[in-house]
Amino acid sequence: MKAAVLVFPGSNCDRDLAVAIEKICGTKPLMVWHQESELPDDLDLIAVPGGFSYGDYLRSGAMAARSAVMPAVIKQAERGVPVLGICNGFQILTEAGLLPGALMRNAGLSFICRNVGLEIQNTTSPFTRLYKKNQRIHLPVAHHDGNYTADEATLDQLEDEDRVALRYTESVNGSARNIAGVLNKKGNVLGLMPHPERMIEDAHGGKDGYNMFASLMQVMA
Repeated sequence: MKAAVLVFPGSNCDRDLAVAIEKICGTKPLMVWHQESELPDDLDLIAVPGGFSYGDYLRSGAMAARSAVMPAVIKQAERGVPVLGICNGFQILTEAGLLPGALMRNAGLSFICRNVGLEIQNTTSPFTRLYKKNQRIHLPVAHHDGNYTADEATLDQLEDEDRVALRYTESVNGSARNIAGVLNKKGNVLGLMPHPERMIEDAHGGKDGYNMFASLMQVMA
């Protein structure tokens, strides 16, 4: 699988993500600096990592969403290339218009860093097909602005179209309907606040994030 991991000023999870992709998929991903304006045409995955791009200046992900590389990301997403945005990557994808809604300040106004319970809602996307419907997993979160917000019509549409990928099993940050991750209409763009790349082997305390990357490998097979 040929993957690219984007790197922005302030990214701090890009290496974690690259290591996870290489361990599971067997190929070292390209590390693409945000000032690049083009991406290879034969990519199987574009991964947007967590961190604090541009120091979360203005809004989390707002400046990164206007980086030179993003028009190429949008173009690839529109033609069906899987795009995975984790934590700050989720924020960037919403700011870029690739996913609906916005990530606001946590309801408790504090940084949250712990493992959380999640329930898999969608099992048909390229990222989730190796999970079972309603399967409960645990992944770590580490964010200050993870409160997923959208208007009621958008939330209803996400539910009706099976685009809620994961849901918190309890209120973690105030997210509407406990939504932890959403898909675009095509199902090839996923944004989620939890970090699957930090839970892929026993040394991490569990392997619940493994199948998110293994699912992509199955799609490419």
